Amino acid sequence: MQCSRRAVRGIVCAASVVAVAGLMSGCSSDDPARAKEWQRVYCTRLGSWQDARDALTASTGDAGADDARAARSPEFRDAENAAHAAVAASKVLDREGLDHTGGHLVEDTVWAVGGDTEAEGRATSYCSGSGFETLVG
Repeated sequence: MQCSRRAVRGIVCAASVVAVAGLMSGCSSDDPARAKEWQRVYCTRLGSWQDARDALTASTGDAGADDARAARSPEFRDAENAAHAAVAASKVLDREGLDHTGGHLVEDTVWAVGGDTEAEGRATSYCSGSGFETLVG
């Protein structure tokens, strides 16, 4: 799914709101079980976005995600919501110091949901390295 710059900015903005709410929760990654749960949540959300993106592609065929018809479809809304959730979850991992990719997981996730297949590969690799390879495509 290729997103316009406006769509990517919208994703980042919405994810920022969710991340700020998460900052107020006061949780800490000092708890290994909690850290593993955050990693699982991220990988689940990344996998859900991949599934939603694939459903959008299947429903629109060659029309593409920027097509006006596709933008009104339930599949587009599902993919957009899943993208927001994946970006928000990546920010939690970053905030908690659980990004073992060199501090680029948030950026990779944003670029992945914007259509960058290399960034998607790096985000997926994070899940594989965390033991959650079955949750992503």
